[in-house]
Amino acid sequence: MEILFVLLLIILIGLVSVLLFRDRKPRAAEQSALLMQQQMDSVRADVARSLKDTSDTLSQSVNQQITMVIQAVQKTTEQLNQQLSSQTSTIGTRLDTAARVIQDLKQSQGEVMEAGRQMKELAEGMSSLENLLRAPKLRGGLGELLLEDLLKQVLPSASYEVQFRFRNGNTVDALVRTANGNIPIDSKFPLENFRKMIEAQADGEKRSFYRLFVSDVKKHIDAIAQKYIVPDEGTFDFALMYIPAENIYYETIIKNDNYGDEASIYNYGVSKRVFAVSPNTFYAQLHVIALGFKGMAVEQSAKQIIQNLARLQGDLERFGDDFETVGKHLSNAKNKFDDASRRLDTFEEKLSSATKTVSLPSSGTAEQLSLSE
Repeated sequence: MEILFVLLLIILIGLVSVLLFRDRKPRAAEQSALLMQQQMDSVRADVARSLKDTSDTLSQSVNQQITMVIQAVQKTTEQLNQQLSSQTSTIGTRLDTAARVIQDLKQSQGEVMEAGRQMKELAEGMSSLENLLRAPKLRGGLGELLLEDLLKQVLPSASYEVQFRFRNGNTVDALVRTANGNIPIDSKFPLENFRKMIEAQADGEKRSFYRLFVSDVKKHIDAIAQKYIVPDEGTFDFALMYIPAENIYYETIIKNDNYGDEASIYNYGVSKRVFAVSPNTFYAQLHVIALGFKGMAVEQSAKQIIQNLARLQGDLERFGDDFETVGKHLSNAKNKFDDASRRLDTFEEKLSSATKTVSLPSSGTAEQLSLSE
């Protein structure tokens, strides 16, 4: 701004000089020119000094501003470096965390895939098992195995027998022996019509298959009542029908009015003295029987202890008799000892008295007798 002012001033002085030069004479013009030249030199020097001062001031101001800008840039750079370092560390930590999460997700995905594979294999196994259970003999064999395994878990081996054969030739799946009688248990697995009833969609089909299911169960109840309730061979007047599936057992103990069930299967079984049991209910009943066996064992042990005490009582009485006999013998021996002691005292007194009454000859007399001889 100062430079522009100086330039304007020079131009103004030049114009003034030209006007003065036109009006004056040549000599005056020379003097004016010389004066103008001097003024111009002075102005030029002033302008040079002003320019130099302005340049120095501007240079100093620019240097200061540049220094301040450099310092600000350095400070900003340091802050940016710090922020970048912090953000880099944070990003690294987050990346590590993300890597761990991804690894965990991969592992979880692998576990889920493995669980899915196992579920698929289980479903295939269940499908195969269902296909196998379609055969009545295989269903019956599975029920017998489950019944035997349940008996092994609760009862001692001596308290039951599997595949027990009666004298009439019939064979029951299991026979539990108690002190008052035996409990026959037969496994039944009426699955076919029950499965059809579950899978049926229409109510009419469900009702039809339910009636077939009821008919199957009642046939099993009749067979058990006829074959295995044999009081002449030590059984109770009732038997148990073991049903290995809880859902089938549930259908046997309820009265289903929706399907026209006039009398429940359970009541029919009670009338035939055949009681249905499931794995859960039979497990609880077996524990009660096992407690009864323990009570019988305690009672037997108590009887044996009483018998032992009776024998000990007899031995004590015999020992008392022998002790009294020994006491009598000792008393007799003491009496004999006392009699002998008294006799010895009497004998000693008599011997002492006899010794005193007999006088022995003196020594002189004895010598005389020897010389005369």
